[in-house]
Amino acid sequence: MDQRDFGLLEKHMSYDPELKSLWEDHVLYKNQVEKLENKTFRTPIEERTLKQLKKQKLEAKTRLMEILDSLRVSSE
Repeated sequence: MDQRDFGLLEKHMSYDPELKSLWEDHVLYKNQVEKLENKTFRTPIEERTLKQLKKQKLEAKTRLMEILDSLRVSSE
């Protein structure tokens, strides 16, 4: 994401609850992934959790980018 994307996020999050929720989810998943990735040893359960979190993070970011793309087009 570039500065323009962050600008669009800031501008539209206040009245678009889906956009706000997707961004919050993305940040939450990012933090949880980083926490698990920084562990020197992960249990099999943590490995599965990490895989699931990465999948959720990607899904949230994909939807977020779709919305941002449509906002970019409408603002041009």
